[in-house]
Amino acid sequence: MSDVYDLLILGGGPAGLTAAIYAARARLRFAVLELDGWGGGQISAALQVNNYPGLPGITGAELGECFRRQALDLGTEILCGEAAAITKEKSGFTVETSEGESFRAKVVIAALGASPAPLGIPGEDKAGVSYCAVCDGSFYAGKPVVVVGGGDAGVEDALYLANLCPRVTLLLRREVFRAAPSRVKLLESTENVTILRHTQPMEILGEDQVTGVRTVSGGVRGEIPCAGVFLAVGTRPQTDCLRGLPGLLDEEGYILSEESGRTVVPGLFAAGDARRKPLRQVTTAVADGANAATSAAAYLLTKR
Repeated sequence: MSDVYDLLILGGGPAGLTAAIYAARARLRFAVLELDGWGGGQISAALQVNNYPGLPGITGAELGECFRRQALDLGTEILCGEAAAITKEKSGFTVETSEGESFRAKVVIAALGASPAPLGIPGEDKAGVSYCAVCDGSFYAGKPVVVVGGGDAGVEDALYLANLCPRVTLLLRREVFRAAPSRVKLLESTENVTILRHTQPMEILGEDQVTGVRTVSGGVRGEIPCAGVFLAVGTRPQTDCLRGLPGLLDEEGYILSEESGRTVVPGLFAAGDARRKPLRQVTTAVADGANAATSAAAYLLTKR
């Protein structure tokens, strides 16, 4: 069992590291608990980031390292471990890790992130498969693409890509969209978008780079040539460790919180992609981290 931190930040992605920067500036005694003990988050895997203000064209690895280096230079302690369970106590929280360690803190910021839900078909690991049209769409300007997903994310991705690509094919695995009817109507009226209902993607084709998608519809197999495939079939928040705290999560496992990061659990704040919110981007993650750390510091002042 460790000493008691003022603040323990769960997750070392953009939200968690931004929270660390603000915690350091507030002179808190804090640490970041990160699965690999390194930090940087999912953005580190992006080939290029074109929508982070002031740094157009930076690679995800470079941007993640910038966050990490700034946090470390301010004295951030990064602990290696995965949060497995969190217990609320009178004086704060105890965080148990999958590795069998325990950490105590007066306040916790949950910046646990969310991972894209995979389709579970062959070829998803190829270059040309993306989970973020806003992030990667510009790479496919002037090229045909396929979008998979009939929820709000899939429809918005298809509309966004229709402004960049000559042909967008949206695969709807059922008959009815789950997205907002007004956006579906706009999509259906967009000339360069083709909607294929009751169409199941079976395999993403190509050697190293995507060349198409093999599909099946009503027992009939087909192939759609394309340069990129955008998967929008949902995300999975990494919040299993929080399930013991009542009222904190919605039915999908996302953390319910205010813009300040405050949750229904006193002393627990949320930041980043694990929050219930309409947009999940690196820019919104860093804003969340700043808000949560500022709120956490203010909360600690009330407890002195």
